[in-house]
Amino acid sequence: MQATLRASDTLATGFSDRSYWLDGLPAAPATPAQPLASADVVIVGSGYTGLNAAIETARAGRSTLVLDAGDPGWGCSSRNGGQISTSIKPSLDKLSARFGAERGRAIRMEGQAALDWIEQRIADEGIDCHFRRVGRFHAAHTPQHYEELVRDAEIMQRREGIDSIVVPRAEQRRELGTDTYFGGVVYTRHASVDPARYHRGLLASAIKAGAHVTGHCAVLSIQKDASGFVLDTEKGKVRARDVIVATNGYTSRLTPWLRRRVIPIGSYIIATELLPEALVDELFPTDRIASDTCKVIYYYRASPDRRRILFGGRVSATETNPAISGPKLHADMCRIFPQLKGYRATHSWTGTVAYTFDELAHTGVHDGIHYAMGYCGSGVSMASYLGMRLGQKVLGLAEGRTAFDNLPFPTRPLYNGTPWFLPAAVAFYRWHDRQQYRRAMAAH
Repeated sequence: MQATLRASDTLATGFSDRSYWLDGLPAAPATPAQPLASADVVIVGSGYTGLNAAIETARAGRSTLVLDAGDPGWGCSSRNGGQISTSIKPSLDKLSARFGAERGRAIRMEGQAALDWIEQRIADEGIDCHFRRVGRFHAAHTPQHYEELVRDAEIMQRREGIDSIVVPRAEQRRELGTDTYFGGVVYTRHASVDPARYHRGLLASAIKAGAHVTGHCAVLSIQKDASGFVLDTEKGKVRARDVIVATNGYTSRLTPWLRRRVIPIGSYIIATELLPEALVDELFPTDRIASDTCKVIYYYRASPDRRRILFGGRVSATETNPAISGPKLHADMCRIFPQLKGYRATHSWTGTVAYTFDELAHTGVHDGIHYAMGYCGSGVSMASYLGMRLGQKVLGLAEGRTAFDNLPFPTRPLYNGTPWFLPAAVAFYRWHDRQQYRRAMAAH
C-alpha cells in the first residue's frame, strides 16, 4: 500500500516542510551577528543543552558565548514531538548488572529528577510553553508486549515508585481512540510541551542572564593551548577558558571522539490539517501523549490547542526527505486511527536525534572539553537537565555531579559517525514489528 501512495493523497497542497511548532512562534529576541573575541565559557550548540548551561554560567558572572551553525534552536529543540518522559531506557536490573545496584538505581533516579527539574525550570523562568503533566499511554502492539508492560510497570512501581495505570484492551478506548493495540500502561507523570516555545523561553532567559548568542557562526576547529582554547569560526577566532560541546544529533567532525560515540538518526513527524473537535476528543479523550512497543517506535499526541494530531516515527530504512516520509507516516497514522483517512497533513518535517551504543545519555570531559549528548530520542528533559549540570560543573560546583559522570562511553570498531549499519537494522526491525503484529491480529 505504502509503495503506491502519492503525496497529493496525503499532503495538503502547499504543505510545509518546516516544523509545525514554528507556526505562530513569537519573534526571537535579537542576537548579535558577531561573536565575542574571547569568553570565559564558549558553548557550541544552542539547543536545550547549550542554553541551560549558558543560563548557569552567565548568572554566575562568567562571560558566556553560545555559537551555532544555524539559527539558535534550529535543530531538534524546535523539531521534536514535545513529549517528556523519564528518559532512561535501560531497566533497573540491566543497569544494576552493568554498574552495580547503587549506581544503577542512581542513574534511574536521574531520569525522574530531570522530569521534575524541567517542570520547575519552566515555572521559575516563566516560560509559556503549554507544559502539562498529561501522562503517557504506552501501547502494546502484541498481547505478549502487553503482558511484559504490565509486569514491568508493577516492578517499577514497587521498586522505583513510578506511578502507572494498567489499561487492558477492553478499556483501551478510554485512553486512545483505536482498536489497533492490545492494551497498554499509562505513566501518569510524563508530560507534554510546546518544544519551540520552551526553547524560545530559554533563549530569552540566557540573553537576559548576559549570555552572548551568535547564530550562523559554525565552529571549524577547536585547539587547546596553555591558556585554554582557541576556536576557529566562520566569523573569526575566539578564545575561551572553558568549552562545552552540546551538539547531540548534529555532532560533526569538529569533535571526532564524540562523533564516534553517537549515532545520528532522523526522526520524522507530520501534523494534520485542522480536525473537528469531536474527532480529537474521540482519539485522545484524556489528552495523553502516546507511544507504542514497536522496536521502530511511533509517538503521537494532540496539538496543545487540540485541533490537530502530531504523529511521528521512523518510516524509512534510509534517511529521506519530508515529501517522501510524510505519506508513509500518514499511512501508519491511518492504520492506527482509521478515523483520520481523508484528512491530510499540512506539515511534514524531520529532525536528528542521537542514540548511543549503550542506550544511555553521556556527560563528561574529554581533552579538557565538557560535553553532554546521546539522549536516545528522549532528550527534552534530560538534555535540559544535563546542560544545567554542565554549567554547574564548569563553575566548579559540587551539585553539578550526576550519576552519568565517568561512565564508559562506548563506540564500535571502524565506526566514524556515519551509521552504515542503520538501514539494515531499521529494515529488519520494521519487518519484525509487522510480523509480530500480523500474527497477533490473526490470533485475535
